[in-house]
Amino acid sequence: MTRRVLWAALSALLLAGCRGEKGTGEGGNYADKVATFVPQIENALGVKFKTPPKLEVRTRDQVREFLLQRMEEPEVKRQIANQEATYKLLGLAPDTLHFADLMVKLLTEQIIGYYDPRTKVLYVVEGSAPDYVGITIMHELIHALQDQYANLDSLQRIVGDDDRALAVQAVIEGQATYEQMYIMAGGGSNIAAQFPGGWDTMRQAIRDNLKSQPVFSSAPRALQETMLFPYINGSDFIRRFKAHYGKRMPFDTLPVSTKQLMHDAAFFNHPRDVPSDITLPAIPGTFESNTMGEFGTRVVLYTHTRIEDLSIRASNGWDGDRYVLVKTPGGNAMVWVSVWDERQDGIEFIDAMDQALRARFGRQARVEGELRHYESEKRTIEMNVREIEGRPVVLYVDVPAGQSTNLIDFSKVKVVPR
Repeated sequence: MTRRVLWAALSALLLAGCRGEKGTGEGGNYADKVATFVPQIENALGVKFKTPPKLEVRTRDQVREFLLQRMEEPEVKRQIANQEATYKLLGLAPDTLHFADLMVKLLTEQIIGYYDPRTKVLYVVEGSAPDYVGITIMHELIHALQDQYANLDSLQRIVGDDDRALAVQAVIEGQATYEQMYIMAGGGSNIAAQFPGGWDTMRQAIRDNLKSQPVFSSAPRALQETMLFPYINGSDFIRRFKAHYGKRMPFDTLPVSTKQLMHDAAFFNHPRDVPSDITLPAIPGTFESNTMGEFGTRVVLYTHTRIEDLSIRASNGWDGDRYVLVKTPGGNAMVWVSVWDERQDGIEFIDAMDQALRARFGRQARVEGELRHYESEKRTIEMNVREIEGRPVVLYVDVPAGQSTNLIDFSKVKVVPR
């Protein structure tokens, strides 16, 4: 999937916020840096480059044009447009925000280097600040090595399951970030112990580096958290993965959900906690079908409530979801179906969503049994807990004011444990 272009933007921002070794002059002696870093990276990851990494120097305008051309690809444009629609329906971004413009600004705020798995080339921007060139090359060389064993371009072509795609991206970026820090720390057995405050300090340093970038810091909080996830949570996953498996590469058995990536029991226990499959009946006007995932659900709750513990607790019982975006005569609508481990988990999620919706609209719900009904000047939202073959399922429907909420034949929803 061409989603890699979007994560490359954040890589540039992240690495621009880290202090690497000084360059050797204008543009830096890139070949010498590659020669120095290759054996360090091979030692850290426990595998060798199959072919010498290819590095090319480009002007800032050339790299910018390359990235912007990728942004114009139909699949990338579709992803961005649908993400924008989803964020706006859930109140995660203002109606005035234009996501494509924001992504262009993110891509061009800081461009230092970028590994392209299609061309197998690591591009470095000529004349980049020498403080940052070395660490950028190291990070992107790790991606080049990953690509020789896992085919990053193929891994990033997951369609219709953004939760799984985010988990995979977290492994890719998490390994590059963790191993980069490992090398910079001198290759000690416990890199977190070498930083005052340990791993929490390292996590905060990554977050603070990004916050120093003006465009990123002005982006919607939900987008910030989603873009940070591969670096912060991905690095933490690699730390735990290495504790279990040493230098084994993590790509032969990837997590299939953010739940697996975040929770040891969901990934390292046997059998693993695999999300249930949800199939929704066809709804006329549907233009997007995707997954929110445990992390995405947490972000929705936190964005509106600003209560971290509540958001974590209310999303922990997640066992799968599927949402669709639908065009109606009055505008876009959303149907979101999620399945939960226990009935109480579904109720806890609805209670937390109730707080989120009250914070968002400033209005109380009308309660009819287990149905909760919300109305504002622009939206009508209903949600309740139901059951499918004994499984607790939450149905969430959001339509433009004045439109019917009867968009889905719930009797045709299928939930299949995997």
